[in-house]
Amino acid sequence: MSDPEAMDVDSEPQTAANAVVVETTTTDPVTPPLPGPTGDVTMESGDTAPVSDATPHEKVQGVTSPVAELPTTKAPEVPFVLEVAISTDAPDAAPNVLQQASSFVDASGDSSGSNPQTIVPAVISEAAQSSANTDGEGMSIDPEPSASAVLGESTSQPNPSAAEVSVIDVTMQTSVQESTNIAVGTTTPALPLSEIAGLSNGHAHPDTSALFESAPVARGSSPSTLAGPTSPLRMYRTGYIYDMLMMMHCQDGYTPTADNVVSAGDYHPEDPMRIKRIFTKLAEAGMIKRMKKLQFEEVKPEQVLLVHTEDHMVKVEGTASLSDEMIHDSKQYYDQLSLYVNRETATCARLSCGGVIQACTSVCLGEVRNAFAIVRPPGHHAEPDEPMGFCFYNNVAVAAKEMIKQNMAKKVLILDWDVHHGNGTQRAFWNDPNVLYISLHRHDGGRFYPTSDFGALDMVGEGPGEGRSVNIPWPSAGFGDGDYIYAFQKIVMPIAYEFDPDLVIISAGFDAAEGDMLGECHVSPAGYGHMTHMLCALAKGKVVVALEGGYNLDAISRSALAVAQVLLGETPAELNTLEASEVATEVIHEVAKVQGKYWKSIDVKACEPPEVTDIDGESPVYSIPDLLKIHRAHHMFTKHELFQIPLANPDLEAAFAGQVICNEGVYETGERGVLVVFVHDFGNLRVETDGVSTTNVSLANSYLLDTSDAVVRWVKDSGFNIVDVNILQSIPTRYNTPGPRMIVNRGPEKEGQLLRYLWDNYIELSEAENVVLIGHGTGCGAIMELINHREVQFKVKAVVQVAGIHTLVKIDPHNETRRNWFRQSNRIYVPSSHPVLDDEKVQRRLGGQIFTSERAKVVDVLNDVLPQIQSFVASKVGPIPESIPTSNGHSSLEPGAAAVLV
Repeated sequence: MSDPEAMDVDSEPQTAANAVVVETTTTDPVTPPLPGPTGDVTMESGDTAPVSDATPHEKVQGVTSPVAELPTTKAPEVPFVLEVAISTDAPDAAPNVLQQASSFVDASGDSSGSNPQTIVPAVISEAAQSSANTDGEGMSIDPEPSASAVLGESTSQPNPSAAEVSVIDVTMQTSVQESTNIAVGTTTPALPLSEIAGLSNGHAHPDTSALFESAPVARGSSPSTLAGPTSPLRMYRTGYIYDMLMMMHCQDGYTPTADNVVSAGDYHPEDPMRIKRIFTKLAEAGMIKRMKKLQFEEVKPEQVLLVHTEDHMVKVEGTASLSDEMIHDSKQYYDQLSLYVNRETATCARLSCGGVIQACTSVCLGEVRNAFAIVRPPGHHAEPDEPMGFCFYNNVAVAAKEMIKQNMAKKVLILDWDVHHGNGTQRAFWNDPNVLYISLHRHDGGRFYPTSDFGALDMVGEGPGEGRSVNIPWPSAGFGDGDYIYAFQKIVMPIAYEFDPDLVIISAGFDAAEGDMLGECHVSPAGYGHMTHMLCALAKGKVVVALEGGYNLDAISRSALAVAQVLLGETPAELNTLEASEVATEVIHEVAKVQGKYWKSIDVKACEPPEVTDIDGESPVYSIPDLLKIHRAHHMFTKHELFQIPLANPDLEAAFAGQVICNEGVYETGERGVLVVFVHDFGNLRVETDGVSTTNVSLANSYLLDTSDAVVRWVKDSGFNIVDVNILQSIPTRYNTPGPRMIVNRGPEKEGQLLRYLWDNYIELSEAENVVLIGHGTGCGAIMELINHREVQFKVKAVVQVAGIHTLVKIDPHNETRRNWFRQSNRIYVPSSHPVLDDEKVQRRLGGQIFTSERAKVVDVLNDVLPQIQSFVASKVGPIPESIPTSNGHSSLEPGAAAVLV
């Protein structure tokens, strides 16, 4: 008998030495599948027929598929040869094998007029006789099965007793004069493409025939009379999920052409051709015939509700009943959610989600070691209560929840290498300790889709799920293999090994690939292969790859091929010498500092950038914030004679030691004295870092503008007393985005604690009845945190906020007395470009009067509006008695002098 691994699907089947040949004819009418060759089968006549991938799609959950409405066609008579090879080491098994073969023929050759049972021609490898052809886990692997694997095998395999037969080789030969489609063991004449265009619930779509060419049909089940539920003789290493019906979700008017096989052109980037191009690439490379086709069903409502709300499901399922006019009129609404819909959208979303569930189920049950779900629409942006970002149901999240619910896995790792942050997946497991979500993505400080700070590195989960979200946010485009591999080595794999998952699901978006027009990154197919290879070392190799994004059709097909090769056991392609970029090492160091609190395996010291680790270990190392604090304290003492205020709270002393300073006469202001509390950061680092989740500052080309010095000088020259509060703990590394979060309810927690401590222990106990609060930059939030949590209105006469482009904190809406006082006593100065100026409702919620400056930077705004601040303060505190001590310890010689706490 010929070796199945050496068989060519296009070669003439060979008859085994002890084969019994039985000829029969099938004449029953069958429902024709959609044409979609995935390979060729050689006919006796020498002609070739395209091979479809599965049976037609049936009605599921009351949704009528367009395929189900196709007319039936009577098949031509097709004689075939059933070849049963008897192993030489089991000659006594021949009678039993012949009996089974007769059953096979009886089932397939029924001439009663009813449809014949679908018989799957299968090649059972000789692994039962060859211990060398195993994968080390007891699974017999046939890396090169025959054409039957391409035809689309049943989930059930022939299961004769091992005592009866060691190996069976079943092949099918046909002799027909016309072109024939063969799908799951049935033979039917080809169906013209014109008959399948526009058959969708009565809706006439534009001609989409090209969409279905060369694409296999669907996922039908194919029971075999020889089949049992499992087979000890044949195990595939890798399974795959694919259904051409998922291509039916498309934009109105979509027609695939040769022009959009690489780039979507004028069409939406989430192109139906994405899954076809991947499947075709895998088939052309011989991957599909080495993989087991996994039969699957649509996701069930109760499974969807494991992640999504009922309202969410209603939104998605409601698209099936939209009229043409409603689809057209709702386009703008769906555009805002980065979606498009048609009447097949809900069906495709159910198929996509159900496919990923089945892939995980097959892997967890040991049917296959790993699986590749070639599905669309994607899912990782779909929030529990809202579809968005090309996504309707969160495929991976639902699958993970289902595996845990069914006790198929206790702990699941979801690794998301899509270039966009999987906000929906992270949200689904935000409080879940059993699912670890790790994402490598472009963040751009919250400006890259999905445009929020939810993908920032300090978003780690809450409650029981704290530490179970790991975000590695790239600050810009351009990251490549070296950066991703470095992230895997330093962060991903150490945490993954420590978590020790039972199942690994890869949210495999390929939009970080070289050539993708949205991601603009440079990950190569080999890079994806190496990342997959590392992940396959986890969970005893139980890995499911689920397609997410990726919009360059060439790039995603090449990348998917590299991943599939690794799943099938091949060594990933060699990578050139890799070096992580400086920015990437900074990002990883910041991530390590955050995640080191939750994972013992994270060595923060080992993640430090090279310029730090190159320093002699015995040499003292100072952080930049510490150096700046020391310098500023020295500067304020030598230039302005300001002294430190001790902090009795150990936590506050550790964070703000030396950063609360005052002049020596600050406590001798008298009842009518004025105390100005000025709270600020260091001003502005002149290497702008907005949009960067972590900062890689070139110190040689940067400098600090400490505009707080101008305020101190004004206070001193005016004869005021002053307390200066510098709240900088570290160099800011996150961009505080405007947009939907331009105002918030709370200020910074630690800084707010400091201001409340100063109020309780110093300011409220002082004699001064005229207190002025001035906030600059991030100091504005600390000022508002104090105002909202203490009864300051009896002492504070004026509040000034110089915000720049910063998120503002609103006044407590539940305290009407405080709101009325604040409305009369507050001034907010912002650049003219601040988004708060576009929303009157937001301005009312802030409570104070808002003034604009034409300057853009917060340091420039302060210099620009300082004269206005001086006038406003003077109008609120009134004239000051001449006898009040001033910042130089002597009586004021000028009326209107005030004491200022900065």
